Amino acid sequence: MTNNVTGLTRIIKAAGYSWKGFRAAWQNEAAFRQETLAVILAIVVASWLDIDTIARVLLIGSVVLVIIVELINSAIEAVVDRIGQDFHTLSGRAKDLGSAAVLLAILLAIFVWGALLFAHFS
Repeated sequence: MTNNVTGLTRIIKAAGYSWKGFRAAWQNEAAFRQETLAVILAIVVASWLDIDTIARVLLIGSVVLVIIVELINSAIEAVVDRIGQDFHTLSGRAKDLGSAAVLLAILLAIFVWGALLFAHFS
């Protein structure tokens, strides 16, 4: 399949596909909804804190990373589910690896928040 769309039209179409992806994740993925609400709350808290710009960027970036990894994980799960519901070792492994990536992103965010908040309040 060849796509001959270029320039501004391609960017506009890509933005539309991205918006469809966000909507699909919100409608079909409970984890995405929960993590998005937690990220919004974290961004509000990070914006409210009296910290320097680098610390604020690290706090916000670490939680946005969780959403990014969750979207990739959801994409992997959708592709695996599209292939079929029959059990296959590789399908299970793909889903487990995606889930592990989300867990690591969450643990990274917890570490960043813990380290920066500890440094700020001590």
